[in-house]
Amino acid sequence: MEHLFNEYAMAIDTYIMVKLKEKTAKLSESLTKKNRAPIALSMGAPTANPPAVLIDKLKEFLTETNIHTYSVTRGEPYFRQAVAQRMKSRFGVDVNPDTEVFSLLGSKDGLANLIRFLLNPTTNVDEQEIIMIPDPGYASYGQMIQVAGGKAYPIPLTKENNYQPDMDEVYEKMIAEGYNPDKLKAVIINYPNNPLGVSATREYVQTVVDFCKKHNILLIADAAYCDLYFSDDDKPFSVLELKGAKDVAVEMFSLSKPYAITGWRLGWVCGNSAVISRLAKAKSTIDNGIFKALQKACAYIMNSPEGDEYIVQANASYRRKQGIMIKGLRELGWEIPDESIPHTTFYLWLPIPRKYDSAFKFCEEMLEKSGVVVVPGDAFGKYGQGYFRISYVCSDEKLQEVIDRMKADGFRY
Repeated sequence: MEHLFNEYAMAIDTYIMVKLKEKTAKLSESLTKKNRAPIALSMGAPTANPPAVLIDKLKEFLTETNIHTYSVTRGEPYFRQAVAQRMKSRFGVDVNPDTEVFSLLGSKDGLANLIRFLLNPTTNVDEQEIIMIPDPGYASYGQMIQVAGGKAYPIPLTKENNYQPDMDEVYEKMIAEGYNPDKLKAVIINYPNNPLGVSATREYVQTVVDFCKKHNILLIADAAYCDLYFSDDDKPFSVLELKGAKDVAVEMFSLSKPYAITGWRLGWVCGNSAVISRLAKAKSTIDNGIFKALQKACAYIMNSPEGDEYIVQANASYRRKQGIMIKGLRELGWEIPDESIPHTTFYLWLPIPRKYDSAFKFCEEMLEKSGVVVVPGDAFGKYGQGYFRISYVCSDEKLQEVIDRMKADGFRY
């Protein structure tokens, strides 16, 4: 019955992380038999337990009257008010909980639906509307745009441009390649960045805001990793702190990463009230909101001392894990200068060993020989060729075992 699906759905391939999971599951038994049980360094999904108080609060709220009834798509008032309080305390940003905040089933839900509502779908390539996306960048951006009947145009993030490309140059290059600038609808930025782990300066992001204002297009800031940082000097900021940002920008936030609740599927978007209003109307036809007990528990943790302390401890753990990987990879021949080590996220972005000409081949052999699951850079865009991504979210012991297996199995730079 596949012939019944539209062309956009038929054009989409399985998400890279799902592919890796499926292949790992098929090899798990044989790998375990040879003492190479799979160790996943692929998904950016924290493996630690969530804050204990968060679990306790969820249990407490489960017995409240009417807690199991429908919520509202926009989010319960107590959740939106908690978001407004968090935005103020964390970033110094004032947002109106009634008009500038909207709950999400995770930031991925918000991104996918906002993109779908922005683009006028067509299979006519010349007529497709455009959204600029970071490259390398989150693999789902391009797929979301493709399934919505639009076109993704890459914003190259390279060492040469310090991962902060001049948007005017990107725009002129797009025109030179034959794209219609009138079709440009939005720009997506993601700092701290997945998969690179890099951040951007306030001055640079201000130029992106100004670029979007000049061309009257939407700026979508994906801030999923804003609470993963290793020192206050590198504390990520909100795009909404910048001059004129609310005129053109919305920002997506996720509770998955900072509190290790990826399965809860809870986040929010805030910013330009007209965009929030239109998103709310369109999304009201799709779902009835998020389970109220989850909203209430997360409304508590966002502004609690326990939640803040959890983030501090989690980041200290990630920094320690990063150190284990950096030390081991240097012993294996990777040249990793101190100044290139990320100060945010739990990712490492590395060149594949010299003897390989394909990141997919290297990652495939790592899995099949050593049981180590890493992601080929090509999965994050054309500028990811020749690189791979490590997500160091598992235990310290497993990370050290990864290094030991690579040494034993001959995987060196």
